[in-house]
Amino acid sequence: MANPKILLVEDDEALAQMYSMRLQAEGFDVNHAPNGEDALSVALKYRPDLILLDAMMPKISGFDVLDILRNTPETANMHIIMLTALNQPKDKEKAEALGVDDYLVKSQVVIADVIERVKYHLGIS
Repeated sequence: MANPKILLVEDDEALAQMYSMRLQAEGFDVNHAPNGEDALSVALKYRPDLILLDAMMPKISGFDVLDILRNTPETANMHIIMLTALNQPKDKEKAEALGVDDYLVKSQVVIADVIERVKYHLGIS
């Protein structure tokens, strides 16, 4: 089986590099988009198995990206994990209402937790 493809949508360059390196070390094929606008075009071209999506980004917010992806036939069934600094219940509820698969708060998880959730959603143990 080909390596699972992950689209990492993160505007913090240092964080994006750290996550990319760790995901690649775990055997994932990683593509990075620095903002919501790029995320939408990359998702259509790259067809990732899973998207790690930041909420607060330039151009288009993660919530809007999530909404658009869920309402686009080609991307509607992609696994999407929101990885965000927003830890208010209302933000999580909004993401869930828009169809997110998982909602992780950056301050509450370490990279190992994120990798574990990625593998869980892709059915990799």
